[in-house]
Amino acid sequence: MSVILAYLIYLVTSVGFTVVVGRALLRNGRAFLLEAFSSDEAAAGAVTRLLVVGFYLLSLGFVALIMRMPSNIGNFSRAVQLLSVKIGEVLMALGALHLASLFLFARLRRPRGRASTPAGRAQPSLPPPRQEAVAAAPWRAGSPRAAP
Repeated sequence: MSVILAYLIYLVTSVGFTVVVGRALLRNGRAFLLEAFSSDEAAAGAVTRLLVVGFYLLSLGFVALIMRMPSNIGNFSRAVQLLSVKIGEVLMALGALHLASLFLFARLRRPRGRASTPAGRAQPSLPPPRQEAVAAAPWRAGSPRAAP
């Protein structure tokens, strides 16, 4: 297999995967951001597009950086092995960037006043202290070190 053919296979596969993941982020990230921006479609769309552009720049930059292959690939099995390693590296990077994008979407989605819990639910409030406990420890009643 020639080096040119290996480069073409690598580029077509890597760019194809990048476009598929980028389109999924564009399509599904918008729903997250619509909630974060209180249904302001213009702001949600703009932020989604900006995040996807950043995703494309990072992932295609990585594809270009690891594109280098030896000038003599050798036989067909060596070429397949080399391509699988290169495409695997791209897929690992795309997966990491996808998870980072989801994390960013989730952070933008969370309203600022809501408590951050793993399930996204507000934490239950504690009941008010009993009067006996306040009488036994008056400094807990609100003022620091209130006199007994």
